[in-house]
Amino acid sequence: MSKFSIDEILNILDHEFPETHGELNYSNPFELLIAVTLSAQTTDAAVNKVTPKLFASYPTPELLSHADPEDVEKILSKIGLYRNKTKFIIACSQQLVNNFNGVVPRTRDELVTLSGVGRKTANVVLSEGFGIPAIAVDTHIERVAKRLGLAKKDDNVLQVEQKLMKKIPKEKWARAHLLLLLFGRYYSTARSTENIDAILVGLKEKHNL
Repeated sequence: MSKFSIDEILNILDHEFPETHGELNYSNPFELLIAVTLSAQTTDAAVNKVTPKLFASYPTPELLSHADPEDVEKILSKIGLYRNKTKFIIACSQQLVNNFNGVVPRTRDELVTLSGVGRKTANVVLSEGFGIPAIAVDTHIERVAKRLGLAKKDDNVLQVEQKLMKKIPKEKWARAHLLLLLFGRYYSTARSTENIDAILVGLKEKHNL
């Protein structure tokens, strides 16, 4: 259990990441949905290298729904699992056209009906794409939450999400998601052996808090 309260943790991270925003590049909810789907087991940086051409070639669900899979695979070939992801995003686009009039839905229940979209992806789209409060728990956030004692070591992803939602004020969910993600990505990494409170103390001293 961290000696820092959740408010103290978020305050420290706010100073370390003052300009925080998601690291995927997109210009609308459809592009965000596709980019997050592509980011599974792939770095955001790698996704950002392929999406400019993808979005230029297929800027709408209608166009991507009719894409030749081989053409899409060529664009995505530099990222992991690109063949499966090609199937997912084409099928997802077809579902958007057929079931939602080509518009990305604004509820989790509807989003998770789309091909390749799980709860985490849905929560990212809700939070970043529509400004709807949600906490998306990825591997970084799960690791940080457990190291901070905000969740138990044997909690599953849904349990971690629910505990974070209880402990973090709703109006801070979106910001907290990004701060905890970046903290896990760049400081309390999977390979890090440094005590998580020691990392926070270092950041606190760095910013004279």
